[in-house]
Amino acid sequence: MTMWIVLALYLCLMIGIGAYYRKKNNGTSDYVLGGRTLGSWFTAFAYGTSYFSAVIFVGYAGKFGWSYGASAAWVGVGNAVIGSLLAWLVLGRRTQIMSKHLDARTMPEFFEHRYASKGLKLASAVIIFIFLIPYTASAFNGLSRLFEKAFHVDYAVCIVVMGVITAVYVIVGGYKATALNDFIQGIFMLVGIAAVVITILNKHGGLSESLDMLGQIPDANGNTDSYNSLFGPDPINLFGVVILTSLGTWGLPQMVTKFYTIKDEKAIRSGTVISTVFALIVAGGCYFQGGFGRLFVSANEAGEPVNGFDAIIPSMMESLPDLLFGVVIVLVLSASMSTLSSLVLTSSSTLTLDMIKPFMKDKMDEKREVLVMRIFVAVFLLISCVLAIITLDNPKTVISTLMSISWGALAGAFIAPFMLGLYMKNITKAAVWTSFVCGVGLTVAHMFYFTFGKHTLTIGGLAVHSPINAGAVVMILDIILVPLVSLFTRKPDSAHVDEVFSCMDKAAEKTPETV
Repeated sequence: MTMWIVLALYLCLMIGIGAYYRKKNNGTSDYVLGGRTLGSWFTAFAYGTSYFSAVIFVGYAGKFGWSYGASAAWVGVGNAVIGSLLAWLVLGRRTQIMSKHLDARTMPEFFEHRYASKGLKLASAVIIFIFLIPYTASAFNGLSRLFEKAFHVDYAVCIVVMGVITAVYVIVGGYKATALNDFIQGIFMLVGIAAVVITILNKHGGLSESLDMLGQIPDANGNTDSYNSLFGPDPINLFGVVILTSLGTWGLPQMVTKFYTIKDEKAIRSGTVISTVFALIVAGGCYFQGGFGRLFVSANEAGEPVNGFDAIIPSMMESLPDLLFGVVIVLVLSASMSTLSSLVLTSSSTLTLDMIKPFMKDKMDEKREVLVMRIFVAVFLLISCVLAIITLDNPKTVISTLMSISWGALAGAFIAPFMLGLYMKNITKAAVWTSFVCGVGLTVAHMFYFTFGKHTLTIGGLAVHSPINAGAVVMILDIILVPLVSLFTRKPDSAHVDEVFSCMDKAAEKTPETV
């Protein structure tokens, strides 16, 4: 009963916020970007809560904690340093300035205006729509598994209910509602993950005792003192996880567009610190507690958890007191709904502004744009719910796999042309097309050959068949390819490039007092 009360109060609050902002959206910019007026705390929490969802808490923390033990905490450290601190330092200021100068509301609009290409706009919009769906499905998947443990409600019912609730407050409130919800959800996440980690460790006598017990469990090679070591039993593949989950945020549309919404450069400096601390606590705590999953779940003959990787964290949570379990439910719900709202808002705005509006020949005013976006929020959630239900019990579509495919394609396609496009004037259209084709093509080919084709390949200890490592490799490859291809392809129009970068020249001329 306690958990039901906590859950009901939380959901009423979320829907109430959406209703409050219903009449405060005065146009497309308000609905999609909050009018570009958000401060550091709201933007930092929106970034963090969109970053970490049930995918992290349930799927990744469970699977990688099982595979790497306590060393899985390095993934959380990487998320904080690379995925938050460096992302804000490298991308934040330039993205805020250039996106405002180009009047870009979405990542496809950025590509169109930065590279003077409607084709790049359309292609990136299609990529975003297609590959955000498995990411959204993985968030539903993780959320439903924990709800089933807590409330003994069928997975499919959980998915549908969460989809409806998310649709209500996003459709009604837009970005301002999601930003305020993200702030509240972020507070739940900070308090909840700290309480859960302490409680989980105390189940086996505290940190020292838990590490000792973890060290007694032999790894795949029969070695002990492996799962409690600094870098774990498999540091090479652990590094691949760090790269995908940390560097990947630099190319994800739902993440980088958070920098579009922040109001000024001063807020970016504050937001950098807030976002980094948030990531260190939430991601570090999630992966660290996941590292102790072997103390709560038994292995089968194949060395895998008896009920699958996605059941590890829910099984650990069953040992918590009812009140704390209720907090965990709100924690995961907070993380997931904030991510879901960001994903569906990104997808619906991309569909409306970048795919449909160009074919309407100026027949779509701002009021109609917002209406169409709201319709596509519902459509996108419906497709994601269906996919989540279909793939729920397929061992080839566990949470970590779905998310890795999504991140690999999106970040692989976009990270290089977006990041380098903020700094380098000589990036060519051909180089951007190369990145799109390489990112999506290699990810899809890998998915069919290895993930669904059941092939395996290991080179020098690196699991090439892993979609996680594939995504990491594709991102790094495209960062190399884009400037290389730009050297040998037709140069961009110098007048256009100078106009694009004029905003950076003006920003550089400002004194610290006026920035």
